[in-house]
Amino acid sequence: MDLNSDLGEGFGVWTLGDDEALLGIVSSANVACGFHAGDPSIMRVTCERAAANGVAIGAQVSYRDLAGFGRRRIDVAPGELADEVTYQIGALDAFARAAGSRVSYVKPHGALYNAVVTDAAQAAGVVEGVRRYSPELPILGLPGSELLAAADAAGLVTVPEAFADRAYTPRGHLVSRREPGAVLHDVREIVARCVDMAVHRRVIAIDGTALPVDARSICVHGDTPGAVEIAREVRAALLAADIALRPFAPG
Repeated sequence: MDLNSDLGEGFGVWTLGDDEALLGIVSSANVACGFHAGDPSIMRVTCERAAANGVAIGAQVSYRDLAGFGRRRIDVAPGELADEVTYQIGALDAFARAAGSRVSYVKPHGALYNAVVTDAAQAAGVVEGVRRYSPELPILGLPGSELLAAADAAGLVTVPEAFADRAYTPRGHLVSRREPGAVLHDVREIVARCVDMAVHRRVIAIDGTALPVDARSICVHGDTPGAVEIAREVRAALLAADIALRPFAPG
């Protein structure tokens, strides 16, 4: 199993989360590419730290929305979205290669992540942006999403993921952050569900439904309060359950 986290999400003098600590815990880093967060210096430092820790570097592409942290949906034409995805991957890959690594996968962020679950046109835009940069790059996304379907149809490698600290609807989608209980905070609950995901391949939705989840990676959000403690406990519990942790796409 892979353990991923969203990192490099500061901007200028503002910091978010403890990237340095998380890079000693996770196996893959979804690094902001400057559209929802991140700037050239933060991208460089994050890539250097990831490379030093043997953590795979992923481009976390998003809508162009610094003010809204990429959590506002923007009606971008698919062709323009493809260009913006290619642009973001290229920017991060320059710093990854300078650090002796490379961008080894792509994951959408925030509103874009949620949009491509059901919007085939937006999903096609993301896939085209990735394919144009490199058809060898895997795409990390929600199982059953339009994104993974489009990526598979285009011949790209798809990697389904699950979320340690997000609530699920009975359809297998993420509960909107606008809804109460969308983000989980109880460490014991999060740890138990991660082991359940890895061992029994299931997750319990908000209505109690047991959903099948065949995930190859589990995401622990880096901006969640107590993220370092949560990630550390999840890692320890998975190892205790004899689940080996390694990047699904090593750099």
